[in-house]
Amino acid sequence: MKMPAPDAALIARKGEIVRALSRIVPGEGVVSAPAALVPFESDGLSAYRQTPIAVVLPETTAQVSEILRWCQANGVKVVPRGAGTSLSGGALPLADSVVLGLSKFNRVLEVDYPNRCAVVQPGVTNLGVTAAVADRGFYYAPDPSSQIACTIGGNVAENSGGVHCLKYGLTTNNLLGCELVLMSGEVVRLGGKTLDAEGYDLLGLVTGSEGLLGVVTEVMVRILPKPETAMALLLGFETVEGAAATVGDIIAAGVIPAGLEMMDNPAIRAAEAFVGVGYPVDAAALLIVELDGPEAECAELVGHVERLAAARGANFLKTSTSEAERLAFWAGRKAAFPAVGRIAPDYFCMDGTIPRGRLPQVLARIAELSAEYGLGVANVFHAGDGNLHPLILYDADIPGQLERAEAFGADILKLCVAVGGVLTGEHGVGVEKRDLMPEMFDPTDLACQQRVKCAFDPGLLLNPGKVFPVLHRCAELGRVHVHRGKLAFPELPRF
Repeated sequence: MKMPAPDAALIARKGEIVRALSRIVPGEGVVSAPAALVPFESDGLSAYRQTPIAVVLPETTAQVSEILRWCQANGVKVVPRGAGTSLSGGALPLADSVVLGLSKFNRVLEVDYPNRCAVVQPGVTNLGVTAAVADRGFYYAPDPSSQIACTIGGNVAENSGGVHCLKYGLTTNNLLGCELVLMSGEVVRLGGKTLDAEGYDLLGLVTGSEGLLGVVTEVMVRILPKPETAMALLLGFETVEGAAATVGDIIAAGVIPAGLEMMDNPAIRAAEAFVGVGYPVDAAALLIVELDGPEAECAELVGHVERLAAARGANFLKTSTSEAERLAFWAGRKAAFPAVGRIAPDYFCMDGTIPRGRLPQVLARIAELSAEYGLGVANVFHAGDGNLHPLILYDADIPGQLERAEAFGADILKLCVAVGGVLTGEHGVGVEKRDLMPEMFDPTDLACQQRVKCAFDPGLLLNPGKVFPVLHRCAELGRVHVHRGKLAFPELPRF
């Protein structure tokens, strides 16, 4: 993975940039000392590091607006950052950029129970939204494994998911509106409390845009009443194929669980050693199935799922008998990523999505690739919606292993596309999948997407180096100039 060559002239202007930002955000609002910048060198994709020119930490939308307006006028690149939990390098800084951190935007501004929504700042954690409304029996449905740390602004940027998104949807399905600051400094509001906003679905466009279009400074999310009953099942299988086939059987039977997760044996063993919740460590694969709703409905569906699993060879079955036990079942799954960190010095967490019916084929091929590359892999993923998270195990201190891990991951993502899936489900493209975009999009597709980027950020200053393998200047995409009978950039589409 290569990042664009830094602009030495821009780096040389560090003093000027820091002074200008300090006038906008006085006091301790600008971080520029080399030692203080170290925590901002990377995000969750920790194999890569770059030190930015500075980090600016505004507290108000007005400050964000002024920062972006100044940066656009002075040609300074800006990388928005939430909690830095991104697993695709979305918040990875550039050496010639300023990081705009939103950690001080951490307040719940309004809770509107009649309209079932909450207005929060982007620095509020995912779990913090649920904590703010739990005393009234409400919660926020999307729940990434990093929900204790990841922030709502980052969730919007990556269209994050979680274990309960099979039934309740991704961030985009639970987002009602947002306040967005454009690179020009203009502040716009998208969506709102009404059932549907007028005009184009710009809110849908911004969700998952990875910080390339604007900086979110306020978010309105949907909150839901907690279900009357929730029960979780642990289903252990002798074969991965049996567990994968059961996933399709459950959905085909018309049962839509609140959560339907799968872990293979390496992930099961790591999670059980880490948390100790009673996972079957000898099982080849484990399904965690959560059913919620009225008590009578849950009891009926539990029996139905048990029969489907037994028909596919399930030899371990355990159903939660209390809320504490249900949460314990999920604790192992939620802790799977740090648990795997105990069995290998380093790992890459991949993110691709496939049709559910191709799970057995894809998992078998991942096992073959593991043998070919000589690197271990632990699979833990959102099986219900086909969102895979293979964790590729390696040791960065061994020469060549990082490169092999990257190649292994690229082959997994190419496989996802080949079977009718996509490069990402919830982690975004960032820098990790940027150079694989042509696997899924042809030049016309990519050029159209870049024109959207240009409409919001004509100077290409917001989060550059992410998503697009080659980013053309906006003038190149927009002009039609004929010279001696030939079009400039003939490979690009003309509208």
